[in-house]
Amino acid sequence: MTATQNSTGNPFGNTISAEDIKETLAFFDSWEERYQYIIDLGKELPLMDDELKTDERLVRGCQSQVWLNTLQENDHLYFEVDSDAFIVKGLLGIILAAYNGKTPQDILDFDIEGYFEALDLIRHLSATRGNGLRALVQSIQSAARQSSHSESSAGK
Repeated sequence: MTATQNSTGNPFGNTISAEDIKETLAFFDSWEERYQYIIDLGKELPLMDDELKTDERLVRGCQSQVWLNTLQENDHLYFEVDSDAFIVKGLLGIILAAYNGKTPQDILDFDIEGYFEALDLIRHLSATRGNGLRALVQSIQSAARQSSHSESSAGK
C-alpha cells in the first residue's frame, strides 16, 4: 500500500478527527456506550497487510499485539495500525484521529495528554491498556522526531 492510498483510504485524521471523537464520546451517557463506540471505531480501521505484521513493527509495552507502520508522503506522516483486540483497535483509531496525515511538527505539538483527559479515557482503562496506549503514542512521536530530524538534516 502506498502512502497515497493510505492517506485517502484511512478515515482517521481525514473524515474522523480528534474533535469528532471528543464530541461523539461526550454525547454518550455511560461508559458502556462509549466502549461500544470505541469498538465500532476499530471497525473503521483499514486492514493492515499481514506481511507488515513483523516483529520490527510490533509496539512494545502493549498488553495486546499492536503493529505500527509509518509512511511519509511529502511532509505528512500516515500510519497503518492493527491489533488482535477489538477494543485496542478502537483505541488505535482514537490516536490516529489525532495524528494521521499530520506533519511531524503537528504530531509533536499535539497535546495528547490533554486529548486523553478531554475524552476521560485513561482512568477508564486498565493500567496495562493505558501503558500500551502511551507506548503507541511514544512510537508515533519517535517516528515524527526521526522524520523531522531527517528533514532538517536534508535541508542543510
